[in-house]
Amino acid sequence: MITRDHPLPVTGQCRLLGLARSSLYYRAAPKPPGKLELMREIDRIHTDWPFYGSRKLFRELRARGFKVGREQVVRLMREMGIEALYRKPKLSIPRPGFQIYPYLLKDLRIVRPNQVWATDITYLPMAKGFAFLVAIIDLMSRKVLAWELSNTLDVHFCLVALNKAIREFGPPEIFNTDQGCQFTSVAFTEALKAHGIRISMDGKGRWIDNVFVERLWRSVKYEEVYLKAYDSMKEAREGLGQYFDFYNRTRRHQSLDYKTPDEVHQGHPLEKLAA
Repeated sequence: MITRDHPLPVTGQCRLLGLARSSLYYRAAPKPPGKLELMREIDRIHTDWPFYGSRKLFRELRARGFKVGREQVVRLMREMGIEALYRKPKLSIPRPGFQIYPYLLKDLRIVRPNQVWATDITYLPMAKGFAFLVAIIDLMSRKVLAWELSNTLDVHFCLVALNKAIREFGPPEIFNTDQGCQFTSVAFTEALKAHGIRISMDGKGRWIDNVFVERLWRSVKYEEVYLKAYDSMKEAREGLGQYFDFYNRTRRHQSLDYKTPDEVHQGHPLEKLAA
């Protein structure tokens, strides 16, 4: 999305996308093997028990033989972009200039495709490093509408996924996110408003709204990622592309009355509405 031969200077392009210009030139140094192994184990524990905070993660890692301190666990969780899924005592404090939007899903019956979309980001372990995966799902059908990979936690790859989904399926009525800096950024919220999409953000006590995406992450990791240990971003893209095609077209979901996400998204009625 950043092009150096565009009439708009790189500084202006970065400002519109909410990117730090230094991130264009940054090349991450390889992580030590021991650190990568620890991050992979944190990812596995978080995937199994997303409600574990740093204290329980620290204790679990020590029980599994890792010589690690709690401060190190906190740093790695921050680097991996993960936090415990639980009812928080107060709202997150937004970054300066980042607007928090009201929560729109309370008591809303989601009964049709493209009524509400949701998104989230997850850490993706690889054989010699890691990446981040963003996915956009339709909450009614659970269909994965678009996804994208990145080696940094900036807003750019989230915008790429959003644009893909809108190009193929048109804009939804409501787009629900958490209060992560990628989704509260001016670049992301302005992209939603440009298409007339109502913005909804999880607020106090709304951890339950992440459950659908957390279930997706668990399926992706145990049915694809952990079995493959991708060697490169290219290999990860190919593997995930095949998996999401299977997930949408072939994998039957108990919560969808054993229909596939594609069947439900294309208008096949459900015999019962799963809780």
